[in-house]
Amino acid sequence: MRCPYCGNIEDKVLESRTMANGESIRRRRECLSCGYRFTSYERIDEKPFMVIKRDGRRQPYDRDKLNKGIERALEKRPVATSMVEQLSNDIEDLAISKGRENREISTSELGELVLEKLYDIDKVAYIRFASVYRHFENLDEFITEVKNIEKRGKSK
Repeated sequence: MRCPYCGNIEDKVLESRTMANGESIRRRRECLSCGYRFTSYERIDEKPFMVIKRDGRRQPYDRDKLNKGIERALEKRPVATSMVEQLSNDIEDLAISKGRENREISTSELGELVLEKLYDIDKVAYIRFASVYRHFENLDEFITEVKNIEKRGKSK
């Protein structure tokens, strides 16, 4: 570590502490040349979890976007607001485990995870989310999706 005072690269570590629940390490150092004491921090440089858009672009996963989509689908439905947080946690965990190897997931996979969870909780919210996610263009597409829900309900 280069001394911020004299620029020498030889130092000794006087003290090390784990910080932020093990996310980083704080080290107190002393320059062997000039005796100046300074602090350095060590953190894991982790590749961010990415979402692959339909057009092939990649962007960092945004939990707020997921929350907003779920909240919109569940708006004015008899579902506790704490359920949105729980749903987001569950979906995020599933998404990260699915994309663990290369740290990315497609929006289509992510959307299907959301639909799966919403189907179990509220069928109206499921239809709302599906209509936006699957880009329903007309009434026939809505009717088809509702019939699919009815078929799934009868087969269970």
